[in-house]
Amino acid sequence: MAALLVLVAALLVASSRFPVSAWRAAANGTAPPPLVIWHGMGDSCCNPLSMGFIKKLVEQKIPGIYVLSLEIGSSITEDMKNSFFMNVNDQVKLVCDVLSKDEKLQKGYNAMGFSQGGQFLRAVAQRCPSPAMFNLITFGGQHQGVYGLPHCPGESSHICDWIRNMLNTGAYRSAVQDHLVQAEYWHDSLNEDLYRNKSIFLADINQERAINQSYKDNLMKLKKFIMVKFLQDSMVDPVDSEWFGFYKVGQAKETYTLKESVLYKEDRLGLKTMDKAGKLQFLTVDGDHLQFSEEWFITNIIPYLK
Repeated sequence: MAALLVLVAALLVASSRFPVSAWRAAANGTAPPPLVIWHGMGDSCCNPLSMGFIKKLVEQKIPGIYVLSLEIGSSITEDMKNSFFMNVNDQVKLVCDVLSKDEKLQKGYNAMGFSQGGQFLRAVAQRCPSPAMFNLITFGGQHQGVYGLPHCPGESSHICDWIRNMLNTGAYRSAVQDHLVQAEYWHDSLNEDLYRNKSIFLADINQERAINQSYKDNLMKLKKFIMVKFLQDSMVDPVDSEWFGFYKVGQAKETYTLKESVLYKEDRLGLKTMDKAGKLQFLTVDGDHLQFSEEWFITNIIPYLK
């Protein structure tokens, strides 16, 4: 049997269809953990300039890795539309179902979420512990929500103009909460009680109304929780949300940090415990929203995926 395996490997390598490093990893039982990616607002699973590029880059740098870039819907067009108009709780439930049925993920996986995909994957970690998520990396994820929507990506700008108006006039109306994604992580620091009582997604995963012990226990199972903050971010308001900070109650100018938050002090999600155990990692990029170089990604992110 060993001789047969060596022969098959030699044939595959000779045909250049199977990298030597991938064969060695498979033969030694050390194949890299799979990776799940969730894109941001106005994007899609397979855009060659965004998630498609990231997927190929990871596959190039980690031979043999299985990368699943999540498509929410039956087409790229529907995927992009759903990033604006599909109830986030339904999206998370759908993704949990997809992950549970994917045979390649059953021994666990790493996860990377871009912009709103970051907090959505955090919800997956908190709500769906099987299969196990090892490391969670969020790029510009709005973990404490947003209280402003300065701009949206490219072709989606006309949609964003409409969304801004809806958020400013009635983010917490039932119809808006149920159908507008960005309303589900809209965090009004001027009216915290309204946010806490009416937010159907963010207030829930951030333990704002009650403590769901399973959310805390499941998140604490992560080996590492890496949060990338973009120092010149002109889209996330406030940018501190990317590290679990936010505006102080009753105004929208001064902010607090994660360690100053009730979420941390009361350890509602286990972040304080994770921090003391060295599980939280805070990275920065001196750029605008989701703007980072290939070299930065390879140096700072790839090591977490191996």
